Amino acid sequence: MVYLSNIVSDTQLDKEKDEHSKQVFSTSVYGSRWTTEPIPKYSLPDNEMPSHVAYKLIKDDLQLDGNPVLNLASFVTTYMEDEAEKLMKENLSKNFIDYEEYPVSVELQNRCVSIIARLFNAPMDESIGVSTIGSSEAIMLAVLSMKRLWKNKRIAEGKPVDKPNLVMAASVQVCWEKATRYFEIEEKFVYLTEDTYILHPEKAVELVDENTIGVCVLLGSTYTGHYEDVKSVNDLLLAKNQKNGWDVPIHVDAAAGGFVAPFVNPDLVWDFRLELVRSINVSGHKYGLCYPGVGWAIWKSRKYLPEELIFNVNYLGSDQATFTLNFSKGAANVIAQYYVLIRLGRQGFTSIMKNLMNIADYLSVRLEATNKFTILSDRNGNGLPLVAFKLKAKNIHYDEFDVAQRIREHQWIVPAYTMAPNIQHVKLLRVVVREDFSRERCDIFITDLMHTIDFLDKLDKNSIYAKRTAIENWKTLKNVSILAFKNQSHKTNGVC
Repeated sequence: MVYLSNIVSDTQLDKEKDEHSKQVFSTSVYGSRWTTEPIPKYSLPDNEMPSHVAYKLIKDDLQLDGNPVLNLASFVTTYMEDEAEKLMKENLSKNFIDYEEYPVSVELQNRCVSIIARLFNAPMDESIGVSTIGSSEAIMLAVLSMKRLWKNKRIAEGKPVDKPNLVMAASVQVCWEKATRYFEIEEKFVYLTEDTYILHPEKAVELVDENTIGVCVLLGSTYTGHYEDVKSVNDLLLAKNQKNGWDVPIHVDAAAGGFVAPFVNPDLVWDFRLELVRSINVSGHKYGLCYPGVGWAIWKSRKYLPEELIFNVNYLGSDQATFTLNFSKGAANVIAQYYVLIRLGRQGFTSIMKNLMNIADYLSVRLEATNKFTILSDRNGNGLPLVAFKLKAKNIHYDEFDVAQRIREHQWIVPAYTMAPNIQHVKLLRVVVREDFSRERCDIFITDLMHTIDFLDKLDKNSIYAKRTAIENWKTLKNVSILAFKNQSHKTNGVC
């Protein structure tokens, strides 16, 4: 049978064309109306947009961010193996706090705590720990524990509890200042000098009194990477405690050094082998080689973690204890940490950390050979794998901040900052050596740095000043939305 077909009239074709012209549609992102209209920024849009368009528009904006690989300012990990990323992606939807639903994820945390506690020489039959969003949360929990233990003891002795204080170096990371301010604790700072950029043990212990809840000691200063002398603080404080009948503990902030020192400098005594070290924090997303954010808080014994700070809940399907500042969090980062720990083992961590130290020492030697810089950081595994340095010449028309700004044009992000209070006239630059900063990349950086110095040497004072003014004006315009909040901290905070 032959079917007869009507010819579509011009009138019908014009009608369909009109209908089609009313529909805004394009298979190409850049052919759609979304590329010519403002992207929704500060209020929820009325209508949907296609998923591929939303993805592409946001991705295009993010291209303006710096390259994490070239960010030499941060300790935070910027490389993980494909298998680790795959595990994280496969477990993004898991809420770690839901023990009943995801018991294996919780078991992986327990394994991580055990591995890390052993790494820090904790007594296995007594120690306890927890995963956190990062070292900031871990420090908050440790400070809460120290304050509550001090308070309970004072109440039992019939003494006032209104003036707790915490002793630490003025070079601590800003999270320590947050903890003291949030939890109403007096800060007792040991100020640095040009002769020493770390906590002076004698001066620290001198500040300890009956109201001191603890002494913070850094295993890796964010300013210069130096390890503070935990053992000397322990010995001096032990004698003072015995003399006065006190029990002032030590907390070690090992945010960066906790996954470095045990492998590079295993003979260094800084951890739970010391009597007064009661708690330690470490960042999994720094030299624990995981993406942000995961951290760990470990206590030497359950008796140093007051039970009244631990909450028991059952509304997720089973009885469970929780001691965190945040409740819900993703399980992916904890899983990634376990992957790294069993993937690398002691041998793998040792190889990586020694390589990072070797590259940091190599960078120090190369910088010194230019006769342009003075090295402020330590070497040979006695500190973190970083290089802190300053300009050697005194009477030049540019400074470390000019160097940092100019080298951004080579896409390198290198922080320039002033030292802690009392020596804030000292300016310095810092390069953090991470896993993806190879010897070859180091050589490229040195070449670009010397090009930067050569360029600045050729500029006159007025040109430098004009460039600084333009940069400051641009920063002011860029940050206009946050100018209402003044930085009330007493020191540089953006160096982590």
